[in-house]
Amino acid sequence: MRSEIVPDVAVANRATHLNSVPLINTRWIARCRRLLRPEPQPTPDASAAVHTSVLLQRLHDSLPTDHFTLDWLTESLQKRSFGMIMLLLAVVAIAPGISIVAGLLLLIPAYQMIAGRSAATFPRLISARPLPTRHLAALMQRAVPVLRYLETIVHPRWARAFVAVRPMVGVVIALLDAFVVLAPIPLTQVLPALVIALIALAYLEEDGLLLSLALLVALVLVAAGSVAAWELVRGAKWISTL
Repeated sequence: MRSEIVPDVAVANRATHLNSVPLINTRWIARCRRLLRPEPQPTPDASAAVHTSVLLQRLHDSLPTDHFTLDWLTESLQKRSFGMIMLLLAVVAIAPGISIVAGLLLLIPAYQMIAGRSAATFPRLISARPLPTRHLAALMQRAVPVLRYLETIVHPRWARAFVAVRPMVGVVIALLDAFVVLAPIPLTQVLPALVIALIALAYLEEDGLLLSLALLVALVLVAAGSVAAWELVRGAKWISTL
């Protein structure tokens, strides 16, 4: 009896082992196929990959004939409205005479960035007002060649730095804009307006390195301007006591 049971157990164990081999092989092959199969790559955002000069040229080509509105501009730009509007207004603010108007308009997207809005919007009284197309067209024609040259240097990089400093953009632009609006001497608004334009370009191109450097320059400029303003006030008080 004992000699008959032992062979039966051995045969049963061998059969179980042979039956499990194909199962193991099948699982191993399926696992290898999953590992070797290429993962689907996310589709890149077409608007994010377009350079600012290309976007500005497309906007120029689609301008209305006689007049445009800020509503039309923000709807055309959509997610990139913050950077492009700040860039255009900063370039306009460089010119004396209209820098105050451009500076006041810059406060609106700066505040909306601080509030966490996804796109820039203007009050209905301003956004629906028709503006001459020829002025914007001339500004775009002058800006596009300059942007094409700058884009050879400015490009997406330092993604972590870009994400880290992006929340500061609205606050820093609002501080710089105060110097544009309240500049006591003509042409003193040029430097803060240029820094705002640099920040806007870095924001549009998602250049973390340039954005970090531009924000650092902006903070130094704000600190120096604040000291100069304080000394000016102290000097005025001293003169009034004479």
